[in-house]
Amino acid sequence: MDVYENLREILDAHPTGAPESTVFDKILRILFTPGEAAVLIHMNFSPRPVEAIAAAAGVPVEKADRMLGALADRTLVFSREKGGKHFYGLLPTIPGLFEYPFMRGKITPQLEELGKLWADYHSDGLGASFAGNPTPLVRVVPVEKSVDASVRVHPYEEVKNLIDSVDFIGLGPCACRVSLHNCDKPTDMCFFFDAPARFLVEKKCARPITREEALAVLKRAEEEGLVHTSSNTTDRPSFICNCCKCCCIILKGRTKLDINSAFATSGFLAEVRAEECTGCAICADERCPMGAIEMKEDLAFVTADQCIGCGLCVTACPVEAIALVRRSDAPEIPATGQEMLGKVLTEKGKLEKFAKLMKS
Repeated sequence: MDVYENLREILDAHPTGAPESTVFDKILRILFTPGEAAVLIHMNFSPRPVEAIAAAAGVPVEKADRMLGALADRTLVFSREKGGKHFYGLLPTIPGLFEYPFMRGKITPQLEELGKLWADYHSDGLGASFAGNPTPLVRVVPVEKSVDASVRVHPYEEVKNLIDSVDFIGLGPCACRVSLHNCDKPTDMCFFFDAPARFLVEKKCARPITREEALAVLKRAEEEGLVHTSSNTTDRPSFICNCCKCCCIILKGRTKLDINSAFATSGFLAEVRAEECTGCAICADERCPMGAIEMKEDLAFVTADQCIGCGLCVTACPVEAIALVRRSDAPEIPATGQEMLGKVLTEKGKLEKFAKLMKS
């Protein structure tokens, strides 16, 4: 078997997937040399000592460490050091192989090419693979102050509480906007937390920030009309993205690919108080990223099936005629990341394959 196809099959075992595509084959050949790919096929998504990887790949430890260290510096594999020893693990397609190289700063001609290829790959299988079946990997979190104080809100439904639940915060560029540059929304908007954040900060793809700085970024994101998305769990998040409708691979799973399970809505739904609506159309024309609001006889009307409960319409309404109300069919959110991944792997028929890979 071709070493790149072997590597693709290993990456495809992950819940996010790496479906077969000539486009992805081009991506892998740009990212990795044949010699690098030949070592990577002896790894999995859990960081392992370089000595174990070298033995499995049949290469000297020094060569493996030098190669994997260089790949980690290019943010193409995950790395950490413990007790003076180096550990390395594979990165999935999302978040990982796609995003991290675009977070390094300077955009090279090679990255320009990769941006186009990743966009093509999103349409050629990756977007559908990343989507849940039916459990999504990502969910929408309402913007701050968009839910009425009288409505019971769970801690995992408030973006401020997500920030408060983590130990370390890294802020990096939005890879979607950097790679596509389809809009003028700010790029310094992606949060990573704890271990991934420490890795990205070490590799100069993100910078450490305080909770106060993080809240200021969230406020700016809301002012810019960006949608908060995070891990589809009720425990500590691994990231918060602030998404635009024209670049974001998460939102485009619905807007471009028409996949309902591309992400989970929040537990809320926008509701218009007709007697207070003045027909300004700000919600429909400027704020709703999903086209879920239209004007009918100078009144805003929400199409429930299209509303994702982000709350951007609420915070922009000048007369407070829109509110988020609890959905009667609010999506069930897995309690932990492990539970979510288990459900997704089972639904996609990958559980046995993934378990076997992680034991190898």
